[in-house]
Amino acid sequence: MLNIVLFEPEIPPNTGNIMRLAANTGFQLHLIEPLGFELDDKQLRRAGLDYREWADTRRYSDYQDFIKNCKFNNLYAFTTKAVRYYSDVQFNPDDALLFGPESRGLPSEILESLAGDNRLRIPMTGQSRSLNLSNTVAIAAFEAWRQLGFRGSQDSP
Repeated sequence: MLNIVLFEPEIPPNTGNIMRLAANTGFQLHLIEPLGFELDDKQLRRAGLDYREWADTRRYSDYQDFIKNCKFNNLYAFTTKAVRYYSDVQFNPDDALLFGPESRGLPSEILESLAGDNRLRIPMTGQSRSLNLSNTVAIAAFEAWRQLGFRGSQDSP
């Protein structure tokens, strides 16, 4: 199944919402440290409700630890600096969707380590700076899952 990867997330409610999304889609959630909060944070628990217990969540000490220990087909980084739209990609099972921290996005060294086709953007109006992290993850995750026929859902064959 697909993987959601959060690089150094900072805001507990965003991560809680994403944990809930991962639990409800069957996606694996990867958290790359340092985190801007503790996993027992009250705001994270409130946003994630009891879905935190159902989310398949893995933690990594840093980006290199994630790369070394995680297997995926393609790693797609989401950034406002990309040219290619997320909707122009044909997602595959075991792809990983990588998102940066809320205040600064992914570091240039991570973006530059990926092929240009693996850097994706979600369209916005010209005056916009960025979308909320949990909204961005939901948009990307549901497009990827839709392409895979919502595999694993209660409605899938």
